[in-house]
Amino acid sequence: MANLNGKKFNVGGVALDRPFKIRRLGHFGFNASDFEASRRFYFDLLGFFVTEPAGAGFFGRHAGDHHSFALFDKKKFNERQYAGHNAKHFREENDINQITWQVQSVAEMAEATKYFHDLGVEVMREGRAGGGGSQFHLYVWAPDEQIFELYYGIEQISWNGYARPVAMRHGNSIAPSEPQLPDYQLITNDIKKGISVLDGHRWVSELALKYRVDGVLLPQPFKITRVGPVKLFVDDYEKLKRWHMEVLGFTLTEEVDWQGERCAFLRCDNEHHSLGIFPKSWRKKLGLSEKTSNMSFGLQLANYQQLKDAVKFLRDNGVRVETDIIPPELHPGIDYAAYAFDPDGHCIELYCYMEQLGWDGKPRPKELRRKVDPNNWPEMLEPLSDTYTGEPFIGPWA
Repeated sequence: MANLNGKKFNVGGVALDRPFKIRRLGHFGFNASDFEASRRFYFDLLGFFVTEPAGAGFFGRHAGDHHSFALFDKKKFNERQYAGHNAKHFREENDINQITWQVQSVAEMAEATKYFHDLGVEVMREGRAGGGGSQFHLYVWAPDEQIFELYYGIEQISWNGYARPVAMRHGNSIAPSEPQLPDYQLITNDIKKGISVLDGHRWVSELALKYRVDGVLLPQPFKITRVGPVKLFVDDYEKLKRWHMEVLGFTLTEEVDWQGERCAFLRCDNEHHSLGIFPKSWRKKLGLSEKTSNMSFGLQLANYQQLKDAVKFLRDNGVRVETDIIPPELHPGIDYAAYAFDPDGHCIELYCYMEQLGWDGKPRPKELRRKVDPNNWPEMLEPLSDTYTGEPFIGPWA
């Protein structure tokens, strides 16, 4: 879909309609009313590692990225985030902390900042984060007042589990205009100043390693291997669909008609969808919370057996888990899915398979998709042509 300003941009030698290309969902977060109960749900039960405390909350990770999930105390976050000029953006139902997408280079970040300013999109924050993750980033307000972030180069947690010390974070509030020093040189300079790389936070779990999970002992009988997709309830379906496509560059994979209205499934890579747009009128129809604009936040597990084990584990620990609350036609590209609900009523979509698109950009025809009975899950599944394909999980599980 053409860019709103009608010109092409050189992005790494390729002519694109925007000066950046979103590659994947980086991280996502909630602002929790019942913070302690939510902390237990996401970190003790779902298995996110606590990377480090984050003021009024925690940064969590499932892999090497500094954080793929963030959890904040809703009252404290709102008091900080919506003070002064930002007060006009406050919506009680927008309890998603932020939706954050990765681009590939510092140059894309710098040009993205100019791009949003030129389009008249309000920029909330830019430059390099001085907090957790220490990445170049850009925050803007989406039309529905969601906090939308782009970033490049989030800090990686290595084999020793230490986050970068605060003294080694080089934050600023100005978008980069000149070439930046590589991180290894910044760290070399900091070490010469006497700062130790072991001064950062290192999380040690106190949970018992009770489950044999495909050859690894874990506190849960499953492993999160990917975050996303994110699915949103919106007031103006067409406006938000266009904004994500025209301004941000998402590609429409397919639309689904259901009970006289439509929803959209958008992608940024070869996954069937990274983002879903749904009308708010469906909240009540689907039996989901009407207090949040979150339809669901997806977590991909390593395989089908782990998905089944996750359902039992969460139910045994008092979590509401449903397999039939969302009709299969409303999660195309994902076959078997379970929906767990956190203490605030946010819907978490647990799944193990996501349809992959090939070079022609076409999704699998509906008649060739696996037929799913959400109330009767088989013992094993027959493989599909794209089973266990897509981006693999990099690194050890724990």
